[in-house]
Amino acid sequence: MKHFAFATVSTLAVVAGSSVLAEPQAEVLHWWTSGGEAKSVAVLQEEFASNGGTWTDMPVAGGGGDAAMTALRARVLAGNAPTAVQLKGPAIQEWYEEGVLADISSVADAEGWADVLPASIADHMKCEGTWCAAPVNVHRVDWIWANADVLAANGIEMPATWDEFNAAADKLQAAGVIPLAHGGQSWQDATVFETVVLGIGGPEFFQKALVDLDPEALTSDTMVQVFDQMRTLRGYVDENFSGRDWNLATAMVMNGEAAFQIMGDWAKGEFLAAGKKPGEDFLCASTPGDGYLYNVDSFAMFDVDGDDKKAGQDLLAKLIVAPNFQKVFNLNKGSIPARTDVALDDFDICANLSAEDMGSTSDAGSLLPSYAHGMALRGSQSGAITDVVTAHFNSDMSSADAVQQLADAVANSY
Repeated sequence: MKHFAFATVSTLAVVAGSSVLAEPQAEVLHWWTSGGEAKSVAVLQEEFASNGGTWTDMPVAGGGGDAAMTALRARVLAGNAPTAVQLKGPAIQEWYEEGVLADISSVADAEGWADVLPASIADHMKCEGTWCAAPVNVHRVDWIWANADVLAANGIEMPATWDEFNAAADKLQAAGVIPLAHGGQSWQDATVFETVVLGIGGPEFFQKALVDLDPEALTSDTMVQVFDQMRTLRGYVDENFSGRDWNLATAMVMNGEAAFQIMGDWAKGEFLAAGKKPGEDFLCASTPGDGYLYNVDSFAMFDVDGDDKKAGQDLLAKLIVAPNFQKVFNLNKGSIPARTDVALDDFDICANLSAEDMGSTSDAGSLLPSYAHGMALRGSQSGAITDVVTAHFNSDMSSADAVQQLADAVANSY
């Protein structure tokens, strides 16, 4: 924006009814409609308004974003895309390939995003080298949560290996405690599965199997061992698990009905909302094995007409990645800031552990995208894997048959 002859230009703008000095406008499509999420979005709205912007909220509840994507496609096809849209993972690149995303590199460069974001996470925000999305947070997926009193009463420590988990689960089962709280929904099955892939195969195997979709990895003896462990875990789940929502499984751990849950750190929000304290009432640890599986929420900016909307995109992108919003949003959401330079003094011990592990795994090359939560693969490939995982978990299918079906399903998904 040119700054010469400010008063004259402003006067002419008013007289002409134009928007030479554009007031930032943003219509924002998202699916954060629950209590903590809505509170977090409200903080961003307030910051946007305090910087002279006008925010038009477009929340679309339901389906983990599926309903929002249906609404988005209709808007884009009508030539009336929103200013900013909650998107993540390969979906960002898919929309870029349709030629509808805006370039926000000027903001990213000015704000130094490359210096404060882990490289693997920053890559998700780029489209052929240009910045096209702004990251909001980092959720860790490979968490195991436990009821502290139940473990103490049964003389059990948080397991560091899958063998230790199995031994603990056998002991709990003998004592009449449900070892593993689980909801029988396909995405929950997939969440557990990918943590087992990481734990048994290690980060390099996870990369080959669930990111690169390497046929040798998919049909390997290691993958057979993964399905063996999934069959073992199925035996630790209560018979009423089918169709159970994840938060109801979390409640089972909270009330002592079950000992463990394998779930991302959004589960921590349930514990905290119930007044439970980490390290005292509930325990957190990464699932057995090395590495870190991430799920990153972000906003992509769509190509829109009008200086006011473009100014809105720039302001929104700047505020999303700014330290203040990164802190406030993630305190509410249970996740951690995508920025590595945000002070975590006000965050709990689980968040601090997550941040520490994100840094160390980023340096070690074992910071990996979650397939189960839409970060690693496009929809057809991830869906093919999950279908096999769920079919195996809910039947007597052998591990060898599951491995073959997995390889075939992936091969047929392109």
